[in-house]
Amino acid sequence: MADEAVAEHPAEPAAPKAKDARSPEAPRGGARGDDNAKDAPDAPGSSDASDAADAEAAEREKERERAADRFKDRTRDPLAEEQGEEEPTDAAAATRARRSGQKLLASGRDLIGFDRSDVGRLHIGDINIGLDARRSGLSMRDGPVPEEELLRIRRTHIEPEGYVRLRRALEARRLLVLGGAPGTGRASTALALLEEVTRGGEGGQNSERVRRADPEKGVRGLATQVMEREGGHPRGTGYLLEPALDRPGTLPPDGMDLDQLASALAQQGSYAVVVVSVGSAANPLLAGRYGAICPPAPTRELVAVRLRQRLEEEHGDPVRVGGGDGDGGSGLGGHADRGRDTDRDRHSDRREGRTRDTARDTDRYGAGSLSRLLERAAELREDPEVTEAVGLDDLRPAEAELFASLLAGHLLGSVSREELLSGCRGLAAVQAYEWFAGVDRALAAPPPGDGRAPVRSGTAALFHPVAFRIALAVLGGASHSAVSAAAHLLTWELSVQSDPDSTPARPLFCDDPESDLALSRARPDNGPVDVAGAEVTGRLIFYRGTALPAAVLAELWDRHFPVRAPVVRWLRLLADDPRPQVSMRAAVAAGELSVRDFEHGYAELVRPLADAPTPRRRVFAATALDQAAGHASHRRAVRKVVEDWSRHGTPALRWTAAMALGYGRSADSMDDTLDALARIGVRDDGEQLAVASLNLVRLLTLPECATVLRRLADWTGHHGEEYQDLALVSIVRLALTDVDEVLDDEPGTPLGDRGDWPLLLALAATRPELTGKLADLFWTALNTARSRDVAFDALETLLRSASRKDGSEWTREGLAALLPALTAEEHDRRRLDWLLRRMMRDQDRPLTEERARALWRLAVPARQRRSEEEESHG
Repeated sequence: MADEAVAEHPAEPAAPKAKDARSPEAPRGGARGDDNAKDAPDAPGSSDASDAADAEAAEREKERERAADRFKDRTRDPLAEEQGEEEPTDAAAATRARRSGQKLLASGRDLIGFDRSDVGRLHIGDINIGLDARRSGLSMRDGPVPEEELLRIRRTHIEPEGYVRLRRALEARRLLVLGGAPGTGRASTALALLEEVTRGGEGGQNSERVRRADPEKGVRGLATQVMEREGGHPRGTGYLLEPALDRPGTLPPDGMDLDQLASALAQQGSYAVVVVSVGSAANPLLAGRYGAICPPAPTRELVAVRLRQRLEEEHGDPVRVGGGDGDGGSGLGGHADRGRDTDRDRHSDRREGRTRDTARDTDRYGAGSLSRLLERAAELREDPEVTEAVGLDDLRPAEAELFASLLAGHLLGSVSREELLSGCRGLAAVQAYEWFAGVDRALAAPPPGDGRAPVRSGTAALFHPVAFRIALAVLGGASHSAVSAAAHLLTWELSVQSDPDSTPARPLFCDDPESDLALSRARPDNGPVDVAGAEVTGRLIFYRGTALPAAVLAELWDRHFPVRAPVVRWLRLLADDPRPQVSMRAAVAAGELSVRDFEHGYAELVRPLADAPTPRRRVFAATALDQAAGHASHRRAVRKVVEDWSRHGTPALRWTAAMALGYGRSADSMDDTLDALARIGVRDDGEQLAVASLNLVRLLTLPECATVLRRLADWTGHHGEEYQDLALVSIVRLALTDVDEVLDDEPGTPLGDRGDWPLLLALAATRPELTGKLADLFWTALNTARSRDVAFDALETLLRSASRKDGSEWTREGLAALLPALTAEEHDRRRLDWLLRRMMRDQDRPLTEERARALWRLAVPARQRRSEEEESHG
């Protein structure tokens, strides 16, 4: 195609009838340069060898057409068998979902054993600290809060944001319903509020002016107690009540109950704070006139104050640390400045305390000694290895207590580096333990009142928070709606497992997204969601910490064996979900669970789904196997399974083995992987050739892609036609597959930045040393009769990808690398010229003359164009 005479070029020649370029006279392995290759009659520009077709020639032509049809069938997407040949399979979305799931579960903490004889107490080095923040309010009885604890609360409590607003609301209404997630310090804040308002009230001189109320009596019982002054409680008393609203059969108090209690408190000059967990049962209370949300204490300040106290304690300073409360927020704190308050006594106490602190620092350590320790502690806190080991975005009071103790112990030499990191990893493990320990014990307990039989109709409401945490561990990073829907499926499975004789209720309007976030330490975020091959912005949800997903799965699988059956049924349901963001994340989680007990995971999840009739379930099993192969402890077992399936398995098992091999970790070496894929692809007349070729293409994204290309070249010269077909189909698929359909790398890598490029062009642009091999292989597909048609269609697709619809550059760099190597001979340039003109005459998508000329210039260097023009003009 000369630049000056594109329009005058001869019309497109008729499609040739030619022999197979893989016949003995064709160049071996795609090599070019001899006369046979140059004059191959397959080329579009060659003339028909004969006008008369006898019966034998016609039969040969029909066989060629049948072979071409069979070849085209094998280039179709093997994952679309159940969806119809034209239905897209969202391979790119599946790859992104798998990558996202691996990122959340690849922190390495899933197999870390945290040594603990009692999860409620941790012993690390010489540190022994109570951590159980899940002590039920039912274990607390009516009684006064000791004066020593009130004094510690007064001096050390760290105020959350909005504390002054909460105090003023309590002073004005006498009653406050304080909502928060367990472990966030809500009870500690409630005690601080009651200590402050009662100190200046009628009972200010009473040593028992703050009391804990019996949770079994509830709001009505407390109102009666206050009105009748049961127990001789003086006026001005402050009451802390933590009712157990999550027990089946327990009804929350209504507005009239709260009004009655507030009236009784006003008559006696007293105050009360009712602490509740956010959730559907408590939401009406929190939405009323007495309700308020308790924000968590600030993490950084919390740790800093705890750390200072620990360092002082280790040097023998008087202890200013308080005991625990029923919420894990012990009231342990420091000297946080309550800047917006106007209480003169409190400010005086704090100024005096800071003065005494400074004097003690100077006397005991010498000037600046404590400051140097604190500076070192601040550096240690920001250590990337320590931050990764903690794996929590924010710490709750009990967690801050342990973290500060670990840091102080390491600075002072009593805790080694290994013990420090192990203790930090244990924070997420303890949280997971608290979330699941004894959740269903409430089902066996009778409701409060007259000793009636246990009420089990509340199983769905009881299990939903637990199910949501499990769903979030499995599907973290997916849309909030997908996680919530999966949580409801799991709630049903858990309820049926717990009470198989009853049909559990399925509440329809009980969801509270804000409560789900608070109770599961989760956070929302806006991000891309794959829908029908396109990305749209959706509301995603994540745990507030990278350590929590693995910790939840480990706790679930290692300590709660009865829950495995419903979770396995649930994961099988997720395997059938048509959304890749659900099924692929679930597959990654299934692989992690299998690592923790490979016998159970293989028997219940991997093996049944690997032999399933649908491709979606088999992909799930292959992904789970690969996830297990990512652990060195299980790699050998996975490789043995995959090898056995590839040799002796049913067709479905061989299909699954091919998908597992495509990840590159299910065989001992790349050569072993290629041998296994070839064994699967050529067996039974190429029944599994499509899936084998797909996974050969996936291997080309790995660093060993040169080995794959070498083997493909060997197969093109193999004496067996089935090996030739495997190579040819793989070559064509390489040109038709986009990078983001098969690449596991994040954007930022050479291939990752070209996610929407055809993989063939992306490799040519990023791996110039492979360009010659890629061009030779693609040339072979173009010059082989049975693969010619689909190869030409693929070449047209590559050419059209040079620029986008708006004219901006797209894959031009890759074409500039590939086309000159692909059109080294005159025969190849005539073929390209013919194809460009055909594209220009396309009625649906005509290629402009300007773009055709640009593509011709990419393929034929300027020097070569001038030489050919000079030769043609004499």
